[in-house]
Amino acid sequence: MKASDIPEVRSLPLFRDMESGNFGTLMRGAYVQTFPPQIELVTEGDRSDFLHIVVEGTVEMLASWDNRDTTMAIVRPLGTFILAATIRDAPYLMSARTMEKSRLVLIPSEDVRDTFERDSDFARAVVAELAQCYRASIKNTKNLKLRSSLERLANYILRQQIESEGARVFELDIEKRRLASILGMTAENLSRAIKTLQPYGVKIEGSRVTVSNQKSLLDLAKPTPLIDDPTC
Repeated sequence: MKASDIPEVRSLPLFRDMESGNFGTLMRGAYVQTFPPQIELVTEGDRSDFLHIVVEGTVEMLASWDNRDTTMAIVRPLGTFILAATIRDAPYLMSARTMEKSRLVLIPSEDVRDTFERDSDFARAVVAELAQCYRASIKNTKNLKLRSSLERLANYILRQQIESEGARVFELDIEKRRLASILGMTAENLSRAIKTLQPYGVKIEGSRVTVSNQKSLLDLAKPTPLIDDPTC
């Protein structure tokens, strides 16, 4: 692993407060690898060999059942996956695939578990990250179960607008097929929902989104921090 990659990893909340010697030991077994697009990094059901850190690029988390696939999440820099399987030495509950050329840091799962036992600051950071992931999972379940498909799309557009610094015109961050999967919709339902949003001041052409009536969109979406605030 190159010395230039270490500060990026160290900056993550997961590693920020751990003892320097333990961090150095953990990094000695880590390595960096660049993957082309559409490469499967981990396979659902396999045992966890590595904790993965996305340094550059984008990774899609997927799940399958009975010849059906769905996108569970998108991981961007600097993000980790799948920590729970690593700590528990358990099978992956999702697969991971690169969406574009991506650079990742791979840390052997056994080394992560050993460090978890030795370094209390690292252990607390692991618990904090797993707690955050748990809360994100609950919020996502509430979003899927309590909202209509149109309301889910409206809130997704609002979150994208916030990430675009409030711009009235911005680009969707993923293609519509994956967006439909994340929102628990079919491609056909997403297409209908996009048309239904037009009276609320939202126009989506290709990947470009234009919001012309902010109040109308907010009245439809009814965002709440108990579902939509990632820091809550």
